[in-house]
Amino acid sequence: MADTRTAFYRGQRLGSREFARIQGVLEARPGLTREALAREVARRFRWTRPTGELAVTSCRLLLWRLARRGLIRWPAPSRRGPAAAPAQPGAGSAEEPRDWGPVAALPVGPGPLVVRPIVPAEAPAWREALARYHYLGCPRLVGESVRYAAFVGDTLVALLAWGAAALHNPPRDRYLGWDLTTRRGRLPWLVNNVRFLILPWVRVPHLASRILAANLRRLGRDWVARFGHPVLLAETFVDRARFRGTCYRASNWVYVGDTHGFARRGARYEHHGHPKLVFLYPLAPRARERLRAPDSLTERQPPEGPPMVKLAVARLPLEGRGGLIDVLQRLTDPRHRRGIRHSMVSIMAIAVCATLAGAQSLMAMAHWAQDQTPQTLRRLRCRTGRAPSEPTLRRVLGQIDVAVLDHQVGAWLAQQTMLAGQGLALDGKTLRGSTDGATRAVHLVGAVLHRDGVVVAQQRVSDKTNEITSVAPLFAALAIDGAVVTGDAMFTQTAIATHLVEAKRADYVFTVKDNQPTLRQDIVDLQLGAFPPSAHHGGQRPRAD
Repeated sequence: MADTRTAFYRGQRLGSREFARIQGVLEARPGLTREALAREVARRFRWTRPTGELAVTSCRLLLWRLARRGLIRWPAPSRRGPAAAPAQPGAGSAEEPRDWGPVAALPVGPGPLVVRPIVPAEAPAWREALARYHYLGCPRLVGESVRYAAFVGDTLVALLAWGAAALHNPPRDRYLGWDLTTRRGRLPWLVNNVRFLILPWVRVPHLASRILAANLRRLGRDWVARFGHPVLLAETFVDRARFRGTCYRASNWVYVGDTHGFARRGARYEHHGHPKLVFLYPLAPRARERLRAPDSLTERQPPEGPPMVKLAVARLPLEGRGGLIDVLQRLTDPRHRRGIRHSMVSIMAIAVCATLAGAQSLMAMAHWAQDQTPQTLRRLRCRTGRAPSEPTLRRVLGQIDVAVLDHQVGAWLAQQTMLAGQGLALDGKTLRGSTDGATRAVHLVGAVLHRDGVVVAQQRVSDKTNEITSVAPLFAALAIDGAVVTGDAMFTQTAIATHLVEAKRADYVFTVKDNQPTLRQDIVDLQLGAFPPSAHHGGQRPRAD
């Protein structure tokens, strides 16, 4: 007979000893909210996500389940009424919340296909529609998850949900060559297509595969923005009694086998006799090789991005003229004044300092703030000495003028470094996944410090122009006297060189290629290839690089 006094969490068996320890933590801090208590329990047991952040959300669900089973005593919620809808990533999206109302049949007219994460105001309608029209109903998404809506023009046509990958998936594990230890360490870099619903009245040829393709193009970017780490492989399960997986096959998903027909019921797996098709889709180059290689990933370090570091806030130039606080006070607060608990300055100061410490997601920023002492928080202009929550950070950062913020903070960062004699690289790039069918991809030109890799300024390139005309606006508010600006052949232009030398009093090192034959020949004729003086040509014709 199974022991009902045990539970499993994150591969760990919990028994009476662990329950007593958890109860001790809960009783020692009676004034804390459920969220804060879950955070404290996760800290004590060192339950963390792959990014190193505390697994607060899943720990809170664990405590709720233990309380339902009578294994611990869980305090009542600190506020009554329905909980606020969890925030969903909207970074990079300019979409406004839409009042879907009762989702009903509407004709699908002309217009571009847009697939984007829903915003918090749309969550109730999203859940209601999925519960009503999907044969499995609306799932309870715990831990890392993102919910999407697809529109053709102004018409809602589909809903999608992505969440944590399945713990047990034999066809997937055989395909990847995983053993138990490898799966435990690398499962966080997989994501599961939990739901995909085309609303029943929508009849548009090839729409399902188009929606999947558009969603997959931005899924990795949204995951990094929301959780601070990438995902390498997507999986999904298709009920073979109902579907054949045609849209997944058409979108180049790989069929890897069938399940054995088991489903999870609480802490157990029960046989239901309905095997499902398993499909996989790589979200990054060489995903299969990276997930199976012995040393490519570790359990607690994501494959990309630096870890969080301890930041000495007391040493930062916060106060006085030109300090970070002074810079942030020039920003306009877009919120209504009524009901504001945290000032604009405090929220932005926390966001900047957390980013300097290595935070790569809003949740990481919130965790960094919660780890600071009340004295540090007051120095960052938190009047009560309490840190803002992740939803507060998300709400404010989603409303501010990002271009103004980037301008102000980039200039402040540049002031903290003596630029004379330092290298600043001009770098143009297109944001991967920034197009969703309605708009062109976002293209940026930025100035990056060679030594530190810090972006001190960046400028969006207009769709009607190019990188060349964006250099002057890029450096408009940046003092780069004595710096050495480097760039590839794209930036080898007379106007740019003249602007850097005469207007900004900086030097430059640009590349010359064969597409500028006159300039290249001038370099050869003047024997400029002989520089630096340490170069030796042995009487050979100098070569321009």
